Amino acid sequence: MRIAAFNVENLFDRAKVFNDEDPEAHRDVLDAHAELNKLFEKPVYSDADTARMLTLITQLGMLRSDEGKFTRIRKIRGQLISRPRPPRQPYIVADGRDDWVGWCELRMGPVDEAAMLNTARMIGDVGADVLALVEIESRPVLLAFQDFMREKGVLPVPYRHMMIIDGNDGRGIDVGLATHEGYPIGEMRSHVDDLKPDGAPIFSRDCPEYEIITPSGAQIMVLPNHFKSKYGGNDPASKAKRLAQSLAVAAYYNRLIAEGFENIVVLGDLNDTPDSAELDPLLNGTALRDVSAHPNFTEFEFNAGNGDRGTGTHGLGNDDDKIDYLLLSPALFDRVTKGGIYRKGIWPGSRPARWTTYPDFTKKHQAASDHHLIWADIDI
Repeated sequence: MRIAAFNVENLFDRAKVFNDEDPEAHRDVLDAHAELNKLFEKPVYSDADTARMLTLITQLGMLRSDEGKFTRIRKIRGQLISRPRPPRQPYIVADGRDDWVGWCELRMGPVDEAAMLNTARMIGDVGADVLALVEIESRPVLLAFQDFMREKGVLPVPYRHMMIIDGNDGRGIDVGLATHEGYPIGEMRSHVDDLKPDGAPIFSRDCPEYEIITPSGAQIMVLPNHFKSKYGGNDPASKAKRLAQSLAVAAYYNRLIAEGFENIVVLGDLNDTPDSAELDPLLNGTALRDVSAHPNFTEFEFNAGNGDRGTGTHGLGNDDDKIDYLLLSPALFDRVTKGGIYRKGIWPGSRPARWTTYPDFTKKHQAASDHHLIWADIDI
């Protein structure tokens, strides 16, 4: 059985700010978007807060409308800003978080077709029997993407089963699972409603539990994940969220072991490095083993020449860029026969290129994702 995890960063629609030849050209937009959302979460808005909000809203082109070029203010209830007719200037009317419900979101646009094709190629090339996907829009979109892969001739074996449970992210980016014929999805359990002590959801998306039956009749529990990101800054609230998620997933693993399950996989984008305190309850507080530590995990072509092995799963693949994981219970870890990181559709840098890419992949915005695909073969 081949199992893999891949954060595809959306299949058909991606934030417009990333659909650019040089996404770093819009770093100011990303920073302003993140700062604005932090300000929105304050219980009480000071005069300095509202002044800064107006500055950021102006910077994002939303002073006279909720719609900017790259962002929009999504308002669910209440009112944030009043926009009287000129010459009067807009002003913040909300006194704090309780006065309105909403946020600033990145506007979406179609993914570059070359980037879509590179995503499809990577999925088809690896051919995982069990594939966990992160940041996918919906199950119908996943089905449509499979049709796209088949039309392009890059999916030798189609996926028979696909499942996504809507999570807590208002942007509609979820975690899901695709499996080949012979690997049916059995019982499922969602954790979208699990709460922290303060009453907030533990998971930004979800940590679903999927039961998979292999052709040999073995039962495997698969838990795809997408932990809170460091995007916008790794502040105490972000760290606390990831720690709560790590503690919860560790508890699910221990419960499954106590219930008699031996074959368990926790995988996906955990958005932190192996030495982080936030992941410690999961990586060191359970018997789960990181597949990248297995002696048969050897296939990660990497030519940086900087002393790194190339075990990173994000950006340029340096060892300290490891944030995507495939964690196995001891029973599965002992059965690993091969494993690696697949990067052929990921931007390799240029001085020099750190790995071999598809021949027609020549521009950074054509990358399948900033994340690399991690996989393993398990004899079960």
